[in-house]
Amino acid sequence: MHSALRTAQAAARRTMATASGKTLTIGLIPADGIGREVIPAARQVLEALPSDVMAARLKFVDLDAGFEYFQKHGVALPEQTLAALKSDCDGALFGAVSSPSHKVAGYSSPIVGLRKQMDLYANVRPVISGAAATASGDKRAIDMLIIRENTECLYIKDEELHEDANGKYAVAKRRISEFASRRAGEMAFSMALQRDSMRQLVGAAERTWTGRPKVTIVHKSNVLSVTDGLWRETVRSVYEGNAEYTRRVDVEEQLVDSMVYRMFREPEAFDVVVAPN
Repeated sequence: MHSALRTAQAAARRTMATASGKTLTIGLIPADGIGREVIPAARQVLEALPSDVMAARLKFVDLDAGFEYFQKHGVALPEQTLAALKSDCDGALFGAVSSPSHKVAGYSSPIVGLRKQMDLYANVRPVISGAAATASGDKRAIDMLIIRENTECLYIKDEELHEDANGKYAVAKRRISEFASRRAGEMAFSMALQRDSMRQLVGAAERTWTGRPKVTIVHKSNVLSVTDGLWRETVRSVYEGNAEYTRRVDVEEQLVDSMVYRMFREPEAFDVVVAPN
């Protein structure tokens, strides 16, 4: 079995052991399109997990959201869904949203709404792959975690339409704050240490990532020197202001253009990646 998967399973068992005997309520939000296929399938997977992996009992609650719901009821994220998530649920699974590519009066993406209403400030995406042969014949495995700040940047949706002698022009405002950047940075460095602790649960020979924990800060501050400059400086200050981070975690920076290139060419070179929205 691939070592990154073994590590994740060991961590899951340790986490679920603390929930033994408890009932966890999971909100299910299929929403649109393929979401109505993948969410029922995900429920079946969770219900089939053996007790040594899922020690807690699971209770599922069906909730509404999405563009199709908006077309019928005039709202994409109903208040009853938000209320249930805030008061009744320990977690949630969201399917997919068929947001239109053109402006629809009164419609706003329920995904963006959930992020704001639930303060879901970090998008945490693990990328795990077993060793696969490359074009050069090398076999490389991937064990990467991508953390994306989830509340700001262009997703504040502050846009304006103007017109001058040359015709119409649109302006979109971009927001980067110390507060949001610091939270994302803290998440990245704390997760780097947590992943290192989980890796200690398996033998050194079985680990995909064998080096020290590492966080890669992605930005475009060579061009966006004010907004991405603040992002870069704030995330670095999280690192430099914590003795444990500086002692145990390596840090590097990568411009977003070359980051995309490197993620295709050498994804095994990254441990934890943190980027703005």
